[in-house]
Amino acid sequence: MNEIKKAIIPIAGLGTRFLPLSKVVPKELWPLVDKPLIQYTIEELRASGINQIIFVLNPETKAVLNYFKRSPKIEKILKLRKKDHLLSELKNLEEICKDISFSFIFQKKPLGDGQAVLLAKNLIGKEPCFVLYPDDIIESKVPCVLQLIQIFRTSQKPVMALYRLPRERISSYGVVAGEKITTRLYKIKKIVEKPSIEGAPSDLAIIGKRIITEEVFDYLKKARPQKSGEIGLTNILAEMVEDGKMVYGYEIEGKWLECGDKIGWLKSHLYLSLKHPQFGEKLKNFLKEEKL
Repeated sequence: MNEIKKAIIPIAGLGTRFLPLSKVVPKELWPLVDKPLIQYTIEELRASGINQIIFVLNPETKAVLNYFKRSPKIEKILKLRKKDHLLSELKNLEEICKDISFSFIFQKKPLGDGQAVLLAKNLIGKEPCFVLYPDDIIESKVPCVLQLIQIFRTSQKPVMALYRLPRERISSYGVVAGEKITTRLYKIKKIVEKPSIEGAPSDLAIIGKRIITEEVFDYLKKARPQKSGEIGLTNILAEMVEDGKMVYGYEIEGKWLECGDKIGWLKSHLYLSLKHPQFGEKLKNFLKEEKL
């Protein structure tokens, strides 16, 4: 049985939905309460037993690598100033990264997430792996990654995370038609990108968390770019389904916090901020005081 220990995180995109700020602050480093989006992803992977993480980066944007490095100079200053509470924040980040191996590859041109994933093939070998996007955060008792691992242990086939949405919202997402196998588990029959409300095959939208296998890489190697010039991983999985290959979808347990555009990020930021054990009550009191 193949166990999953590796994850690919494609973050070489231009972050156009977050312009102009994304010109200087990569989307994956935007804060969600008091830590960046990427940290939520790393914490989820660590909690699920994943210990090898491969970033696919834009050569001009290396800030995420610096974020996970130790900062001896800053630590020294904080010690001299007796800022123990701030030191503990850095130590916490260091602990999160403990026992995790970080690697990186550069995607020189924005040729799609499929091409980004293919670039990491040599570091993955023949093993199954995760592909995750930092702008999809799942609030759940059991980490979303671990939920998908549990499905893969028995299926040994690609698994996509799914989430049920109101019909009026479904046209903004990739949507699946599936044959229900057990509670929350589906055999994918069709994948449709941004269907009309009337033409949507279901109300199950695709989340940016998935497990891929060596067979997916085989399809990526033969893939031709779309009209946009990009190779999309979801399109590759759709092609596999059309060819009769087995791809599963799992309707995850938890709440999907979207951060793929400004309004989604603002809503998620507000939601988690108001629930935060340190800041939540103060923020609620502030809103009452300001009559907001």
